[in-house]
Amino acid sequence: MIVLIAYDISSDRARAKFHKFLKEYGLNTQKSVFECDVDEQAIRDIKARAASLIDENSDSVRLYRICSSCTRKTVISGQGIKVTNLDYTVL
Repeated sequence: MIVLIAYDISSDRARAKFHKFLKEYGLNTQKSVFECDVDEQAIRDIKARAASLIDENSDSVRLYRICSSCTRKTVISGQGIKVTNLDYTVL
């Protein structure tokens, strides 16, 4: 399933760690936004990692599940690539 992850993390160190972690799951489409094609286990892993890094009083991580019909309707203006267009193999 496609998920959109947006984050606002005040600590430079925590933000860098989370950014590096998310690179294993998807495509960094904006500065603090990732689009990922993941399963339920990966979503649990992402949520756990976010919980371990953020300060709940000042930071935010949002995960939006995007249905397949909505994914087909994605519009990109300017540069960009749709996650569903990627060919990859998980080793």
